[in-house]
Amino acid sequence: ALKQVKRYEDKQPLRLGCPEDYNDTILPKVIRLLQRAEPTCSIQVFSLPSITLREWLDDGRLDAAIVTRSPDSEEGYWLTHDVGVWISSPDYAFDNSKPVPLALFQTDCKYHAAAVNGLTKQGTPYQLLACSNTASAQRAIVKVGLAIGAMGKLSVTPDLKILDDMPPLPSVDIVLILASKHHPVLDKEVLNQLVELDSE
Repeated sequence: ALKQVKRYEDKQPLRLGCPEDYNDTILPKVIRLLQRAEPTCSIQVFSLPSITLREWLDDGRLDAAIVTRSPDSEEGYWLTHDVGVWISSPDYAFDNSKPVPLALFQTDCKYHAAAVNGLTKQGTPYQLLACSNTASAQRAIVKVGLAIGAMGKLSVTPDLKILDDMPPLPSVDIVLILASKHHPVLDKEVLNQLVELDSE
């Protein structure tokens, strides 16, 4: 009872970071879990790349952040796994007389480097048409057939086609990392429930 009273007294908002490409798939599950744990908690969401979210967390501007990590890392509380895929519009046709146009995330994204390296090793000419810091911008460019792209499978929408026979792209784990000063909602009980999110 005292624990519940304390939660209602500590009404500071929870500042949560999430890369924009996981807003549709992972963010709602995390918010549902937090809402179940504390129905009166207000959550402020900041959609920024993982590298920026880590900086904000270190600066004390966030309480927690959903970020990607390498599969061999032990950082954070594991939420789910994602794998890179190549995407195009459903009716996209490759023109072998021209370099392959690419729409990718910014250069600090694992999929960006892997896509460029994969095409280079394959000897496939390419043109980097656009770099964006949001999945929605990348998907929009790809959807109208201006380019193909590379992104995490969890971020692919039904109006896009996943391409086969393309250079392999890396896998990543998606985790929740916490600020050094923990928000009261993020107690051990809530954090232990994170492992169940992947099955929801």
